[in-house]
Amino acid sequence: MSADTALSPALERFTCVIPAGGVGSRLWPLSRANAPKFLLDLTGSGDSLLRTTWDRLAPIADPKHLMVVTGISHRDSVADQLPELLPENLITESSPKDSSAAIGLAAALLELRDPDAILGSFAADHVIRGDVLFQRAVTTAVQAADQGYIATIGIHPSHPATGFGYISCGDARGDLAPFDVYDVTEFVEKPDAEQAQAYLNEGGYLWNAGMFIARASVLLDQMALAEPALVRSLREIAAAWGTKRGAEVRERLWSTLPKIAIDYTVAEPAAKAGKMVCVAAHFDWDDVGDFASVANLLTRGRGTDLAVLGDGAQVLSDASSGIVVSESDRLVALVGVEDVVVVDTADVLLVTTKSRAQDVKNLVNRMKVQGGGHLL
Repeated sequence: MSADTALSPALERFTCVIPAGGVGSRLWPLSRANAPKFLLDLTGSGDSLLRTTWDRLAPIADPKHLMVVTGISHRDSVADQLPELLPENLITESSPKDSSAAIGLAAALLELRDPDAILGSFAADHVIRGDVLFQRAVTTAVQAADQGYIATIGIHPSHPATGFGYISCGDARGDLAPFDVYDVTEFVEKPDAEQAQAYLNEGGYLWNAGMFIARASVLLDQMALAEPALVRSLREIAAAWGTKRGAEVRERLWSTLPKIAIDYTVAEPAAKAGKMVCVAAHFDWDDVGDFASVANLLTRGRGTDLAVLGDGAQVLSDASSGIVVSESDRLVALVGVEDVVVVDTADVLLVTTKSRAQDVKNLVNRMKVQGGGHLL
């Protein structure tokens, strides 16, 4: 029996879940509450990050096994961008509650549909190059998940990045796959530059891409060890979903759910308990978390130091580098500025540098406090 044939029963029970939440405040003013980054084209491909994510997953799972979890205010936009998405697989959150609630709700719904269901969570706003390598990593992770493990997919670091968390890998798991599968010994937070370089020098560390693959019941049971009330509520909401009581139950319980990332309720505890494995992947990956990331993506291998994004953007540059994002019809002229970030929208002009791009989030937080919410 071939490996593909052996794996097919697990793949038949596999559903790809796309959490499509968060505003992406480091990409303000381009990304806003009514137009979050997953709905935008940040690569110049002509497709949004969400649409690209769907197309990447479609060869692995048919529409019956593709689910999106998003905020209720983005329901129509998601449906417009993904006409293939089945209505029963478009799951809306009443309010943002972070990844434990979003992914946990999807798991609870899938668990009811099939007690042996396997799910994989893949963020809507990541950029991946190398779809075949991605699909190979996912199918390997599904095989591990079918054996009762919680699997994640780690990315070989290309540089000492400080914007990503890292996964510390232990022993190879040849019993789960011939190669590229390892025990996870620890998840570590975003390091400073010195520590990131130490991880690369030491080896055995991968970038944490936030992808998790597990049986739905295994994921929920692990989450319940950390947050039992959260999982009880999610299972109650799922049990009432689609019934006459569904709206009332969700309204009553959703606001009580804690905001907590799945890293803390599932990934880190599972790693400590020896229940987590990692597939070391070989595709290019970026979470385009800020304008420096977007600039690097758009200039990589293109023989230019200045990225330009926007339909009809007019940019005149002399000895300058960085990125210009333009949604206006005016000319943006740059002379002798290095690693600049210029974002020109109808109501906001942002100017910063690539090295300070992460700090845009600080401006967003200040505006929330100082009454600038209408611009967010």
